[in-house]
Amino acid sequence: MHPSQALFEDQPAPVFLPVCDHYAGSEKLMLKSLALQNELGPIFDITFDCEDGASINDDIAHAQLVSRLIRSEANQHRRIGVRVHDVHHPSFESDVKQIVGACADDLAYVMLPKVSSVNEVSSAITQINHAAQTQTERKIPIHVLIETQTALAQVGDIAKLDQVESLSFGIMDFVSSHWNAIPASAMRSPGQFTHPLVMRAKIEIAAACHLHGKVPSHNVTTEFKDPSTIVNDATRAHLECGYTRMWSIHPDQIKPIVKALSPRSAEINEAITILQAAQDKHWGPIEMQGRLHDRASYRYFWTVLKKASLSGIKLPEGAQYLI
Repeated sequence: MHPSQALFEDQPAPVFLPVCDHYAGSEKLMLKSLALQNELGPIFDITFDCEDGASINDDIAHAQLVSRLIRSEANQHRRIGVRVHDVHHPSFESDVKQIVGACADDLAYVMLPKVSSVNEVSSAITQINHAAQTQTERKIPIHVLIETQTALAQVGDIAKLDQVESLSFGIMDFVSSHWNAIPASAMRSPGQFTHPLVMRAKIEIAAACHLHGKVPSHNVTTEFKDPSTIVNDATRAHLECGYTRMWSIHPDQIKPIVKALSPRSAEINEAITILQAAQDKHWGPIEMQGRLHDRASYRYFWTVLKKASLSGIKLPEGAQYLI
């Protein structure tokens, strides 16, 4: 029996996504990101930005550009999402009409920014589904940016929504919403990993995601010239806060994020050894180097292999059947 069947008989398997979500808001950067994704493979997602990362110009023309590129042959891997304007913005409806209405089958996801409540998310999902239904029966995955205090207060209910696939933390808007009660230093390292209110927000978002089988995505690192800073931030986000995905805002950040959030070779080899032995025992308990393993630990090691595969790490030929 395949691990995905044997290990999740009594619960749904969690959502798995590439560990890096790269944002691009201009035609030049979108094309550059697409070229890099086609070169490296779908080891990172691309989010075409209609909101803060795009210029304030002609929103309709920008949405048409996004739609055209998503439907183009350059979108080889179908791992491009879009961040639309927030639900209160005059351009939200036109974004949904121009982009979702034109390329629902090709969209990897829709990112909703600046939400205030679970009701706002539900209302936006209804509009997105209505725009998509003329093209497809598929429900487009929804990603939600938690960057307001009111959204944080309802983060569990937001994560519980079936169509929601991932939650991201918007650290800069969140800090700004406290009107100088949180210092600007908490928007970057090391302050972002030490300030109690910021850490509380990060951990509550991650916990809500893991409770409901969704993917927590960590906020941006504004530093892009020093790869060690990016690796350090991504590593701390994973080890200290439980994040399995992170935003990128510059092409040079992509590889360091993928490296930091991908399993190491020793962990991959351990996972293969344990899962192969478990399968030989029909997924019953086994002993390995003096330690007992059963389906609880098998789930952990199976996710190691899933993450490795999504990050483009080639597994030994005899182990590929495990994923």
